[in-house]
Amino acid sequence: MEEALALTGVVDSLDGSTLNSGAKASARSRLESTKQRFFGQVLLAMKLPTVIAAVEEHLKAGQSVVLQLVTTAEAILDRRLSSLTPEERADLDISLSPVEYVVDYLMRAFPTQQQENYSDDSGNVRSRPMRDEHGNPVHNPDAEAARDALIEQLCALPPIQSGLDAVIDRFGTDAVAEVTGRTRRLVTGADGRQKIESRTARSGQADSAAFMAGAKRILIFSDAGGTGRSYHASLDAVNREQRVHFLLEPGWRADRAIQGLGRTHRTHQASTPLFRPVTTDCKGELRFTSTIARRLDSLGALTRGQRQTGGQNLFDPADNLESDYAKDALVTWFHLLNRGKLTSISLDDFTRRTGLELHDSDGVLKDDLPPIPRWLNRLLALPIALQNAIFEEFLTLVETRVAAARQAGTLDVGVETIMVERAALIDDVVLRTDPRSGATSHLLTIETERRKNPLTLERVLDFARWDDTARFVRNAKSERVALMSKARAWMDDDGLPIARLELQRPCRREYLREAELGETAWEVIDHDTFATLWEIEVAEALVTPEIETIRLATGLLLPIWSALPSDHMAVNRIVDNAGNSWLGRLVFDTHVAQLYTKLGLVTPDDLPVDAIARSVLSGRSVEVTRPFAMTLKRSLVNGNSRVEIVDAPATQLPWLKSLGCFTEIISYKTRVFVPANDAETVLARILKVA
Repeated sequence: MEEALALTGVVDSLDGSTLNSGAKASARSRLESTKQRFFGQVLLAMKLPTVIAAVEEHLKAGQSVVLQLVTTAEAILDRRLSSLTPEERADLDISLSPVEYVVDYLMRAFPTQQQENYSDDSGNVRSRPMRDEHGNPVHNPDAEAARDALIEQLCALPPIQSGLDAVIDRFGTDAVAEVTGRTRRLVTGADGRQKIESRTARSGQADSAAFMAGAKRILIFSDAGGTGRSYHASLDAVNREQRVHFLLEPGWRADRAIQGLGRTHRTHQASTPLFRPVTTDCKGELRFTSTIARRLDSLGALTRGQRQTGGQNLFDPADNLESDYAKDALVTWFHLLNRGKLTSISLDDFTRRTGLELHDSDGVLKDDLPPIPRWLNRLLALPIALQNAIFEEFLTLVETRVAAARQAGTLDVGVETIMVERAALIDDVVLRTDPRSGATSHLLTIETERRKNPLTLERVLDFARWDDTARFVRNAKSERVALMSKARAWMDDDGLPIARLELQRPCRREYLREAELGETAWEVIDHDTFATLWEIEVAEALVTPEIETIRLATGLLLPIWSALPSDHMAVNRIVDNAGNSWLGRLVFDTHVAQLYTKLGLVTPDDLPVDAIARSVLSGRSVEVTRPFAMTLKRSLVNGNSRVEIVDAPATQLPWLKSLGCFTEIISYKTRVFVPANDAETVLARILKVA
């Protein structure tokens, strides 16, 4: 492409400057669009061997299979048929392959038309299409030769069959119900000869009825075939086998993807379906799944007012490659590439392979760097090993940012539902009553009981079997065990990896920086000891419910939103087995004192000592007036956190020290501290509560 642009005069062959921006943009735009469609079909073809084998297994297990896709290759078939002679139509021997997308692009849009230079009104050299004396376009013979050679190579490659036709060829039209909306299809008869079979709306209806009646146990549908139809294991249908729904192609529209999943999951069904989204280990395919993740989230927010209804927690925030975290990570990735800090690819190699210009005419990194969709599209054409290496670095940067936001409590994940076995309302404090409407804001104290769902020994041993880095470890202090393995490393803004370890516990998963391992009590143990201790922990977890007290701000929240903690923005819904439900924002114990003070419900002096201590230890300042005016806050001294009493009168120092405080002279100033490990007891003495 770049050579052809230079040969035809679209860009200057000497300095690479653009002479005809319109022609260059058109050629590149068509190329990227074609490339995206082509590699989408290549990825689909890569899935087919595994999918077909899985379909056979499900059929043997007495299940019916539904496959959802988007493309039907009908447009390719129409183009091929239109180019055939009557004799060739009588004896068909054609193969439908996405290679035709590329060949069609090369024939129609590859830059071969010669440009001629001229000077515009400002005296700048530009180029425009050249024509001969008869007004016909002039083509560059070298560009045409390069195009023809490329077409020859592409057409010599083995064909890549479309997903729809591959399944029909494997199982036959007698076993596969097709509801796609295409008007004709290419089928191979028992004699091995190809023929064109016409399809109508009635054909799809008949196939759908045959599937629901059990005459055909495989059904393929596309967007056109999914509208208004149901393929679930209805109690009114003859075919009540469990449906196994393969999502081969999610497509680009979230509403269609959700509708497709809903075709096999309805009320009044004999069994719930098994959904199996199909993907490859090619990182470039994230271009497709990230768009669906983003649009599922957007769809949920628009249709139900909450993002959870769109994605239904199918996607982690790190999966959305068009989020603010991903955009920030990509900018960092470009800067690291520019500084030569990446190991996957060099700047010159990246520019040559992708055609993305990252520097301006002065050699400075541009402010308007390529957006994520364009960057992802260009990566699709790179070798898979190189794609994976680049994505590994990029995803490391994304996950580092998402993890930091989650840890800080600022990660926006929409509405999270907390499912519990039992929930009891212990306390209900009215925080505010609206003077006009009378609507109230509440702080609820809810005691929840959750049954633990520990990981079985069999599952954790399976994890260990498939992970070469896995080790069985025990904490020498707590006598608890975990499966330790390598986790995805984080990356700092200088491109340096931060190695991490994952600790899989029976009821939770923890992460630890590898550099901190030596400071912990984890030690390697043998398989038998690990198995014994793991089974003991699982047995304990099964009989010991998790009881937790949760505070939830609910009701009319907008007027008090600014008073709620700004470092934890998640909205939660608590639902128990009895059907009780509460929706609001979590308020942790460390936030209660500050919330009450901001709303003027109580003065800090009226707060319980334990609430004051928790608030101070969490990093918040609390001002009290008894026994004298002072501020309690957490201070960092020599790298250690301390509880400090600010503005303590000098005459009170002996009394404070007698109650357990201690003093230090720092920068010619006497400062008073409370021992952090005994803060609540000492503060109780000072405030004369204990």
